[in-house]
Amino acid sequence: MYILTIEETFASAHQLRGYRGKCENLHGHNWRVVMSVQGETLNAIGLLVDFHDLKAALREVLAELDHRNLNEVPHFAEHNPSSENIARYIYERMAQRLAGGAAAMESITVWESGTARCTYRP
Repeated sequence: MYILTIEETFASAHQLRGYRGKCENLHGHNWRVVMSVQGETLNAIGLLVDFHDLKAALREVLAELDHRNLNEVPHFAEHNPSSENIARYIYERMAQRLAGGAAAMESITVWESGTARCTYRP
């Protein structure tokens, strides 16, 4: 099994509904996203998937969130924009993009700060 891992970032604001404390107020983060994919079959030149293509796909998904108030993104109107829900959202969007290819999603880790992160893996 091969596991490839890439990192990207995005910036956004959010506020947690139903939360009591500082995070109930609108605030922002510079999010760091670590994505891992896995697969067993390499192509003719020895690659599972091109890192460039993987990063481009992740950037497209993150562009939906970048410099936005996440509470105004349609998905997060129904789901609180917690680190947990953000990680799952990115995972599921990337899983759709990779469906049928040689690589499948392994995990997404979303860092909301240098000391706080969530990893989603079904």
